[in-house]
Amino acid sequence: MTENSSFLLGLVVLAPIAFVADIATAVAQAPSTQQTAAQIPRANPALGAGHKVAIQVDQNEKAIMELALNNAKNIIDYYKSKDESVAIEIVTYGPGLHMLRNDTSPVKERIAVMSLESPNLTFAACGNTQANQSKAENKPIILVDEARVTPSGVVRLMELQQQGYAYIRP
Repeated sequence: MTENSSFLLGLVVLAPIAFVADIATAVAQAPSTQQTAAQIPRANPALGAGHKVAIQVDQNEKAIMELALNNAKNIIDYYKSKDESVAIEIVTYGPGLHMLRNDTSPVKERIAVMSLESPNLTFAACGNTQANQSKAENKPIILVDEARVTPSGVVRLMELQQQGYAYIRP
């Protein structure tokens, strides 16, 4: 066998093995189909945003939830009229988590519509509160599809402020 044919034979034998290994690695690293949408990381809407706003919701009152959504819509509309971008994250914790609960949210339809209209609008749900409510109610707390879980709502607000987000509490 010549040197070139040995080399080619090695490529023919080893290339498929490497290809299969790459596929196996990719499959192992892919998100499980059992993960909820809230657990799958999303793109960071703040990247490239000219303005960044964090809105806190910590009360289980429909009027406060509506006010937070109104604030978000007004901010989005304002910067849109100026042809500027804005990233808004509504962070819920404590009793405010009801805003993002699938079973108790009085504003879940509005959240769904606003999320479709404004991809730079995100919703964060406190994982501590979710766990505490789940324990107290002896059932899993299911969130709306638009929500993503953050370990701690108050820590998330601190992180956003450190990243230059303006802070609003309606």
